[in-house]
Amino acid sequence: MTSRADRPAPGSGVAQWRQIADTLRADIAGGALGSGAQLPTEARLAARFGVNRHTVRRALEDLSRAGAIRIEQGRGSFVAEDVLDYVVGARTRFSEWVRRHNREPSGRVLALHELPALPAVADGLGIREGEPVVVLERVGLADGRPVSLSSHHFPASRLPGMEDALGREDSITAALARIGVADYLRQSTRVSARLPSASEATALAMARGLPLLVCENVNVDRAGRVIEFGIARYPTPRVQIVFEPEESA
Repeated sequence: MTSRADRPAPGSGVAQWRQIADTLRADIAGGALGSGAQLPTEARLAARFGVNRHTVRRALEDLSRAGAIRIEQGRGSFVAEDVLDYVVGARTRFSEWVRRHNREPSGRVLALHELPALPAVADGLGIREGEPVVVLERVGLADGRPVSLSSHHFPASRLPGMEDALGREDSITAALARIGVADYLRQSTRVSARLPSASEATALAMARGLPLLVCENVNVDRAGRVIEFGIARYPTPRVQIVFEPEESA
């Protein structure tokens, strides 16, 4: 049932769709609709405000153009999420990045196994194709929301005991420390963009029509040996990549 407070005021001189947009904007600002929350359907909003769906659609389009919501074909409308700046530097660490945004980091391991290196992985690690690599695949979370889907590849011959260490520790930094690698640095980062596969979209809880940012990273130890080749995928509704001068990173 439409409440009198929600019904657009006739004769106010303000178009009904704009009054609806302003009301929904206030709902978002006031926390009634949180970051990433799905809005009610057009039919339910039309019933709430006592208008037709075309009027509601105009209001939603206005909010979308303003960046307050995003409209996903076939899925509905969602409150725009806060975007986290992922600053690429020499010592980029997932947990530190998330905590800088006052979020709680966590992760979910999808797979941990040893595999022969594929050509792209072998090239990134500087080893021969087919050599054994330890592969860790996981989803990174900030306050429980997926912000990264990553595949980490470690050369088994250079890092004996790495698979066991990854199984015992909660972070890559701690696992490397366990086998004697006290510190490591980012040697290079290459960024591209593409649409997610069905499995990537599911893991990251995002629409397939929105792009991913894909980072291919090479990390080295203090002696300059390559110890990791990583491929990280970030959902553009939640993450943007930022490059800063080395002294500011």
